[in-house]
Amino acid sequence: MAHPETSDDVRRWFLTEVAKLWPVAGGSLSLRKSPCIRERCSACASGEGHVSYVLYTREAGARHSRYVPDALARDVAQAVANGRRVQALLLEAGRRYLHARKAAQR
Repeated sequence: MAHPETSDDVRRWFLTEVAKLWPVAGGSLSLRKSPCIRERCSACASGEGHVSYVLYTREAGARHSRYVPDALARDVAQAVANGRRVQALLLEAGRRYLHARKAAQR
């Protein structure tokens, strides 16, 4: 029978898994369409508009958006996906940590 997982085991597992997930970012990446600031823009006049990537985040309860250049969109998308994986790891770590601590009390 394998020995029960300790809180130190959970810590080592968590740190190993998180170390694999760089780059990391919170929020969401969206492709938005918006008008530009030029008065006589043919793309805006035709309704085509301009598309750009935006990273949406929350800070102190307020929503913020940051422009993401097309050349960085793929990297930022990976960072956001990694951020979601970190969130999942946190949930799993909490479950495993609690289980380990309960086992240690027995």
